[in-house]
Amino acid sequence: MRPFHYEHAADRAQALSLAAASADTHYLAGGTTLVDLMKLDVMRPATVVDINALARDHSEIALDGDHLRLGALARMSDVAEHPAVRRDFPLIAQSLDLAASPQIRNMASLGGNVLQRTRCPYFRDTHWAACNKRKPGSGCAAMEGVNRKLAVLGVSDHCIANYPGDFATVLAALGATVDVEGAGGRRVIAFEDLHRLPGDTPHVETTLKPGELITGFSVPAGSWTRRSLYLKIRDRQSFEFALASAAVALDLEGGNVRTARIGLGGVAAKPWRSHEAEAALQGHRLDEASARAAADAAFAGATAHGQNAFRIELGKRTLVRALIQTAKLET
Repeated sequence: MRPFHYEHAADRAQALSLAAASADTHYLAGGTTLVDLMKLDVMRPATVVDINALARDHSEIALDGDHLRLGALARMSDVAEHPAVRRDFPLIAQSLDLAASPQIRNMASLGGNVLQRTRCPYFRDTHWAACNKRKPGSGCAAMEGVNRKLAVLGVSDHCIANYPGDFATVLAALGATVDVEGAGGRRVIAFEDLHRLPGDTPHVETTLKPGELITGFSVPAGSWTRRSLYLKIRDRQSFEFALASAAVALDLEGGNVRTARIGLGGVAAKPWRSHEAEAALQGHRLDEASARAAADAAFAGATAHGQNAFRIELGKRTLVRALIQTAKLET
């Protein structure tokens, strides 16, 4: 790990001020991603600003009318165990329960979790020179390398790294919004717009401006949120990232789909909402045939690179299974 300057922010204003004072500043909450990548020499911040004192103002977990409000400094384990979340947003609780180890869930903040970076081995190992995400313009060794666990949706000729998280897949599916504070004041953005597709600039991963701080999330409640499920398929049953996952929330009437919310995880370059799959289900009876049609629509634009080709069919089967299981839930 390289030397860095450590600052402790007493409040939001001080955190923003400290971030503005240095061109290469990163916020520290749980540190479960940042510290890991600093040890690997992938991230080299000049300044680290500890924002844990902000938890007193930004760790709420509350149903506010027809929205669930989640503070960015709420810990994953606290949100997963909250009675209102488990009752009204079961897929949120499931996505958090299935992520990482209990020790990490007790430390990791929601804001840091959604900003976690890819597990692509060529990004995380600095011995590999060709990584456009780590070193712009250097190429992408994963294209012809070990890419079994990398993305098939949203990729480009410059990067096939996948987004590894679970909770963010659910936020994308449910149409959540993100509260952001920065030097220019407060703004609210759609969660789908927080992460960027790689295009020809894979090193630019989000739409956050320099020094901006995520303070919270707002998730709309609806008739579909109680009938919801997060299904995660992985190489082993615990402490593993998804090979494919599906976040599904349904509003059914007599077996027909009135509303569907669908997110796909593990297989995409960013947290992925499949509007195509949702449209394919709208107004149709949910059965094996319609679920498969929705899955085909979801992966119609998928691009494989050798070893990861199996993930297209795996992703489809994961979505079909999640849809059928969600339809059978008692609400």
